[in-house]
Amino acid sequence: MAKHTFQTEVNQLLDLMIHSLYSNKEIFLRELVSNASDALDKLQYLTLTDEKLKSLSFTPRIDIAFDSEKNTLTISDSGVGMNEADLIENLGTIAKSGTKNFLSKLSGDKKKDSALIGQFGVGFYSAFMVASKIIVTTKKAGENQAYAWISDGSGEFEIEPCAKDTHGSEIKLYLKDDEKEFASRWRIEEIIKKYSDHVPFPIFLHFSETKSEGEDKEKKEVLEQKCEQINKASALWRVAKKDLKEEEYKEFYKTLSYDSLEPLSWVHTKVEGSIEYTTLFYIPQSAPFDLYRVDYKSGVKLYVKRVFITDDDKELLPSYLRFVRGIIDSEDLPLNVSREILQQNRILATIKSASTKKILSEIEALQKDTEKYSKFYKEFGRCLKEGVYSDFENKERLLELLRFSSTKSEGKEISFKDYKARMIEGQKAIYYLQGEDLELLKSSPLLETFNKKGIEVMLFSDEIDGIVMPMVNEYDKTPLRAITSKEALEDLGEANIDEATQEKFKDLLESIKKALGDEVQEVRLSTRLVDAPSCVVEAEDQNSAMLKMMRQMGMQGGDMPESKPILELNPNHSILTKMLASDDTEKTEQIAHLLLEEAKLLEGGKLKDVNAFVKRLNTLLQASI
Repeated sequence: MAKHTFQTEVNQLLDLMIHSLYSNKEIFLRELVSNASDALDKLQYLTLTDEKLKSLSFTPRIDIAFDSEKNTLTISDSGVGMNEADLIENLGTIAKSGTKNFLSKLSGDKKKDSALIGQFGVGFYSAFMVASKIIVTTKKAGENQAYAWISDGSGEFEIEPCAKDTHGSEIKLYLKDDEKEFASRWRIEEIIKKYSDHVPFPIFLHFSETKSEGEDKEKKEVLEQKCEQINKASALWRVAKKDLKEEEYKEFYKTLSYDSLEPLSWVHTKVEGSIEYTTLFYIPQSAPFDLYRVDYKSGVKLYVKRVFITDDDKELLPSYLRFVRGIIDSEDLPLNVSREILQQNRILATIKSASTKKILSEIEALQKDTEKYSKFYKEFGRCLKEGVYSDFENKERLLELLRFSSTKSEGKEISFKDYKARMIEGQKAIYYLQGEDLELLKSSPLLETFNKKGIEVMLFSDEIDGIVMPMVNEYDKTPLRAITSKEALEDLGEANIDEATQEKFKDLLESIKKALGDEVQEVRLSTRLVDAPSCVVEAEDQNSAMLKMMRQMGMQGGDMPESKPILELNPNHSILTKMLASDDTEKTEQIAHLLLEEAKLLEGGKLKDVNAFVKRLNTLLQASI
């Protein structure tokens, strides 16, 4: 018998589980049945694709037995089973990518945290909420040796060779004294009906029933062993929509996604004709934990004629829809289709394109309920923006789904359609300002001329906006323009400074540029400022947001030097007119730096030398007293 210690994260997880992190303990049975179903899915696929297992005798089923006197509950399956290495990996460590972040994401809210447990795929450990000891007896399909895994959840587990006639796994729970309810027929049936009715394999319950035998005088009570199927075992996505209730859809989602929250919406489609397939897609309420990880796990399972093929193919939907959970079941793909063939398959490409349109239609329908859509957009709006960047076919539809703050939105996010409906007479474009801090954008001096003329400006404050939105040239035949662009100023008739003013400030601008040196690309007079003395703008051939992202991802081009800003000065501001009259070169240099630093701070930039900024400020304050 070999003793092993649980991985640190498992110990911490078990401690949380045992102290009732789940809001309702009954979910442990759903988790174990779901694991058994996955094991049957895998073996069913292998018997069709693995030459060594094609001749294997395989009848997929799940069996549940209980002993109310001994207070035990046993869940068995005829699935793929495990060997010793599998047991250590699956029941001793949290091997799934990203799950080590689990504990750092816990909020202390038991309901929210219980949803995380399912998402992180560690539901097996929930059995320790009701069991003081668990024995897993298992034999891997195609192998001869069986193994027993034994643990009381206190930090260690044991593995030893054992005898088992058939492949598959048996999980025996020694229930705690106060969990006797789970060793009863009515309670087990209730839980299976609630959570696992549509698991696509039969679930049989074994129980004893009292039976009378003999004549009246000789009548005696005997126990009869019975076995009954207690679930429908119908793949829910194959059932006609008219025959399904809303609650059935919701419970199936929880089984499919390991999410304890109800889905926000779903779309169920059956297509017949030259290509036949069924899809069922769900939109979750909250984002999966790995939504923005490169190694995110696909939320869509692929079946062929109800036979599970894969749940690890990221090509089934566009990557920007990776938050979607669901099933694709094709009638036309070969059962032994390989992953390489899947990526180039014409049938799957057709299903992918049609499914994307169906999901987008469902998201469009969510807009009818402002509160519901706001909740959706908060979780997944950034993904839609990725779609604008990557999905040319559906770009226009995706643009309709985007929401942004604006200078007139009063705390609410608006669509491009809303903005366009509010454009003032003669307005030539949709104007926007991009940055990374919404509050700083709202007070940016770059807005002054637009505010003065009553023109609304959209505020793009998400990091991804700086990458995506410069690629959006127009919406509904109306051009999109950054307010920092020359075209935007030309629209407003504010593009040029007269020659007399240019000549008047020529020497001062040269002095300021000399003082600032390589810190700026250019120093020029501005037509966009009203009250502020200065602002910084980006050169139109630069995209600092894109370069920043490339650096973060280590991409080629990310090692390019940071772009230098252009400093624009307000010729009507008293600071500039006083600088013109001054012959104090040292003071001019100090003010030049302060004007640049002030403008950078207002745009959310960071100062390279804060001490120098403070020193300059103090020097000027002392001189003014």
